[in-house]
Parts: sequence; C-alpha cells; structure tokens
Amino acid sequence: MIIVVFTIVTYLIYLLSKKIYKKIIIAAFHPLLLAPILLIVLITITHVSANQYLQGSKLLSHMLAPATVAFAVPIYKNLAIIKKYIGTIAVSITVGTLVAMISTFLLSKLIHLSDDFIVSILPRSITTPIAMEVSKEIGGLPALTTVFVIITGIAGGIIGPKVLKWLSIKTPIAKGLALGMGAHGVGTSKALEYGKQESVFSSLAMIFAALITLVWGTLLTTFI
Repeated sequence: MIIVVFTIVTYLIYLLSKKIYKKIIIAAFHPLLLAPILLIVLITITHVSANQYLQGSKLLSHMLAPATVAFAVPIYKNLAIIKKYIGTIAVSITVGTLVAMISTFLLSKLIHLSDDFIVSILPRSITTPIAMEVSKEIGGLPALTTVFVIITGIAGGIIGPKVLKWLSIKTPIAKGLALGMGAHGVGTSKALEYGKQESVFSSLAMIFAALITLVWGTLLTTFI
C-alpha cells in the first residue's frame, strides 16, 4: 500500500511541477529540479524518513532501467544511418566524454574537493540509472551522483539549444550528439523536439558515453 501511495504522490508532484514550469519558464522551476524540492518539503512536513520514501517509491526507481533500455529501439531502426556515420559518432562521443570527465576531475582537484565527492561526480554526464551503477562500480556515492546528473542535465537542456543556435549547427547528427552528450536524458527529450534522427543520435551518445565513462572513470580513480 505504501508503495502505491508514494508512487502516486511522486507522480502528481511531477505533474504539478510541469504545469508550473509551463507558466514560469525559468531554470529554477524545471520539473527535474522543482519536483525533488517539493518532495523534500513534503516528506519533511509529514515526518517521513528518506529511507521510508526510497522504499515506498522503489517502483519508480525500478522503471528507470527499462526506460533506458527502450532507447535501443530507435537506434535499431536507424542502424543504416548510424553505420554510415560510425566514425564521426565514435570520435565525437569519446572526445566529449573525456573532456567532461577530465575537466570535472581537474577542477575538483583544483578546489580541493574530497576524494569521495570527486569519484561521485565523475559520471555526472551520463543518464541517471547508468550513472548510479557506474558510481557504485568506481566507489562513489550514487545519491550524490544523481544530484549532479540532474543539475548537468537541466543546465545542458537549457543552454544546449542556445549554443546550437549561436554556432548555427543544423545537421541532425550534430544536434543529437551534442544534446545527448551534454545533457543526456534531458538533452534527448529536447532532441526529440527537433526530430526523430536527432533523438536517435542523442540516445546513442548517452549509451556510448556510459561505456566510455565506466572505463575512464575507473582509470581516473587511480589518481585520487
């Protein structure tokens, strides 16, 4: 019963957040940011512990995995065009992932963040369910990783389209790869607004970025 209650409450709060964002379109009111804040306020007022909420909303957490796997469908349907640009895709995503991870690592070291903090934010540039697993693999804190994944996604989803317009980037492959690499799930949602091909390349960027992040994240942790 508690699972049903928390699932419904979480869903309703997310719907409310979306409605608020449609009326007040500013970063602070993005559903991925506003919904967690409203949930924190709610469970604080009702004296529900974080563990109780996590247990009660685990149904939604379990749905993240099949939602991520579903990205394989449009990729399969567009194998021909993916094969045509496989070289461009591989180089772009590899460079993008390495820049994201190395810049995060160096900046974290520069401002003297703790080792646990650094390891936890290294996978911030990939989609949430995969980032959480990568974080576990390299010894990070999945909860902290999730926070920075959301922040990265929202920032990329807001800034990304402006950058694409400013740089006059118009090809579907470039738009999709840029949004998927820079803003993962949020970027893919934004890419879908441009077209199906953009969303395919964005999905592909998320998947490849996750694999590269797991390998390089493990290597970078040896320097911590």
